[in-house]
Order: sequence, then C-alpha cells, then structure tokens
Amino acid sequence: MRKSEERAVVERFARHLNSGQVAYLKAGHLDVLETERRGIGFVDGFSGRPMIDAFSSAGCFNVGRGNPRVRAALREALVTWDTGTPGLDSAPRRELRKRLAEIAPGDLEKVLLCAGGGDAVDAAIKLARGATGRIEILSTIKAYHGHTGFALSVNGKPHYRDYCEPLMPGVRFVPFGDLDAARGQVSENTAAILIEPVQGEAGIFVGDDSYLRGLRELCDETGALLILDEIQTGFGRTGKLFASEHSGVVPDLMTLAKSLGGGVYPNAALLWRDVEPLASWVRANPDFHRTTGGSELACVTSLAVIDEIVERGLSENAAVRGAELRSALDEIRLKNPRIVKEVRGLGLMLGIEYIHEFLGPLMSDALAQRGVFAAYSGNAPQVMRFMIPLTATAEEVAGLADAIRGAVEDMGRILPLALPAARIPVLLRLLNNERVQTRLFGGLRRLEDAFSRIIRSRP
Repeated sequence: MRKSEERAVVERFARHLNSGQVAYLKAGHLDVLETERRGIGFVDGFSGRPMIDAFSSAGCFNVGRGNPRVRAALREALVTWDTGTPGLDSAPRRELRKRLAEIAPGDLEKVLLCAGGGDAVDAAIKLARGATGRIEILSTIKAYHGHTGFALSVNGKPHYRDYCEPLMPGVRFVPFGDLDAARGQVSENTAAILIEPVQGEAGIFVGDDSYLRGLRELCDETGALLILDEIQTGFGRTGKLFASEHSGVVPDLMTLAKSLGGGVYPNAALLWRDVEPLASWVRANPDFHRTTGGSELACVTSLAVIDEIVERGLSENAAVRGAELRSALDEIRLKNPRIVKEVRGLGLMLGIEYIHEFLGPLMSDALAQRGVFAAYSGNAPQVMRFMIPLTATAEEVAGLADAIRGAVEDMGRILPLALPAARIPVLLRLLNNERVQTRLFGGLRRLEDAFSRIIRSRP
C-alpha cells in the first residue's frame, strides 16, 4: 500500500469513527490493516509485514485465521440457507443446540442461541433473576462481560459504566479469587454469582480449583445460581474444551460466544441446567429473552468450528503449546526482573505483567517491530495478553517466544531512561495516565516513522 493510500484509510477512520481511537492505536503500534488472514496471523496492509496474531480478537480465532473448513461450511450454507427468522426452528439451529449440549460440562443441556457475548450475558442475568425471584447479582472487580444493558452493569471497572449510570440496580462487586469476600456479600437476595473462570480484560487472572469449587458450594448453600462467562475461555482456549473442566465445576448457566463463530460469522449461546428453579420458570416464560442471534448461517458455521476443534484435538494442542510458551515466558521473566513482574494463565490464554503500566504500550510497539500483534489488557495496561490461535505449531510458538524475548531485550536497552522517571511519584502517575501515554508514545511513533523514511530514502 502506498503511503498516500494509508493516509486516506486513516483519515476516513478518524473522520467517520473516532479520531481519538486512531491516536490511541498508533501510540501502541496497534494501527494495523489486517490482510491475507491465514493460520496464526495476517499481513499488515500498511507495511506489508507478516504479523503473528497474539490477540486473536480476545479469543475469536481459536480455529485460526481464515480456517478453510469453516469458510467452506459457510460458503456451502449460502447455497441453501439464509439468516432465517428469529424464534423459528430449523435443522441448523436444532443440530447446534444438540451439539452444544453434548459437549458442555455436566448437565448443561438447555440452549438459547444469542446475537453476541453481551446478549448472552443479558439473557443469563434475566434468567437468574426471573427464576430465583431475587434481585442481586454478585460480580467481580475488573470483570468484563460486555457492553449491552445488563452486561454493562456487571462490568467490574467503573470506566465502562460511569457514562451510562444509573444502570441495573442490585449489582455488587468483590475481588476476584477471594472466596471469603464473596461469602460476605451473598444474601437471601442474591440471584447469581457471575464470574469468568479466567479474567481476560482484567489481566489474565486464573480462578483456581478451590475458588471455583467454593463458589459452587456457596451457591448450593444459599440458593444463588452460578453463572460462568466462558466467552473468552471456551472452546479449547485454556487446554480443556471449557475452562470449568479444570476444576470439575458445573455452573447453573454458562455463556459462550467469540470463537463459536470461527472468526467468520458471529454466534453466541446461553446454556443452563434443566433443574429447579430454572426449569419451571422457563416453561412458564419461554420467550424470556428475544434475540436476533443464532442465524442459520451462523449455526452451520459453528457446527464446523466444533467439529474442527474436537476432531483436530485443538484443546489438547492448546495445552501442549501453552506449556511450551509458558516455559519460555517464565524464562524471560527470570532473566528480566526489572521489566517482567509475573507470568500467568492457562493453556493458550497467557499474560505477562510488566512492572509499570506505561510499559504496556511500549511493549506493544516493540513487539510490532518484531512482527507480533499483541494488545495490552483494557482493564490492566501493564498486562500483555498472548492468545494465539489454537492451531499453532511448536515451530510457530518458538518463533513467537523468540520475538517476545527480543522485544524485552529492546525494552531493556531503553529502560535506564524510563526507570528514573518511574521513581518520581508525580511522573509515574503521568506515565501511567492513558491520555499522557497516547500523546507521548504517539510522538515517539512519529519520530520512528520519520527516521524510517529517512533511512529508506537513502541510496
């Protein structure tokens, strides 16, 4: 792409969508144009550089970018099917509900197809409140559950909620992983406890077995329902088909989305157990949630996604490749304690936490220079998420690890300039401020681009 074409694309994006977003993306070297999307990556249309997709749109591309089997299923479906009429039954919808019930943990056998992750969370909250006759929902601090109505209300970061308040009443927030805190907030008015088995946007925090089992027991004791949001963790991402399988916990309700659509046709679902009080309430209120989701084209696509994951053993591959990447990241951490604070995660849902927030955008830039597209967490800028497609090979994981190792070494060379400023509280607060980061790192990016143009122009 010529520079003039690149400027035209960026200018239209800024004019018709959000000029602030352009500055934000450019500051972290996240301003890419995805072309030639295949396997674990794509080609940046602006630079022509092949990129490893270490973000996977927060877990949408579990079966890889442009998966041939999934694309073929959608092409074939276009010959016979269309989106269909919401609320009516059809062969693809019936088959997908059946397939989801077959692979879901325990006795999660009732399925409502939804339009997206937030829509599924909305439906789960409606069902929990309606079935229990209770009002309160217990969520966790820094949780992320979407941006639709009820889902936005249970997001655990005020930044997402403030501009729309007042939202749904009766929501309480407790620290993730703190069973005692949850126990202290559950009451006879608690309809459900809603958590992610692994918090994604918060910075890849894993709910351990004792925590998840403790929440299951707490719900059984109090009559509250347990809702697991597996929108990011589902379909093999953590090394099991569903993250709850690591602990053996079966929730009362489970939400699914993202990778269910295979990255080519969005789809989502809410699953629940056919037990009281859910069973009788749903029979009395069969249309408790109206949605345009679960189109026939989406269902055909999702069936191909499930077959691809199960038949190719992508959950198992995620466990093996995840262990390899985790080992490499732990080695990087041990060698770079002044940059990397912690490594955590499950399977191919891994995160590196840096010692300061401002290192997130700097590392995004350093990784992009080495051909890796990686996004820092929205609720924790100091945490970089690595969520490559589950189709990755050992060689591809080794290549990613080498790129991360090189990027951390690049950071080590400029760290002596940044650390003195980080020791001054006022300057550290400025460096960790998102607006300051955008302006500062955006300016650095412009200098980089200018220097690159000078180098390229030399004979």
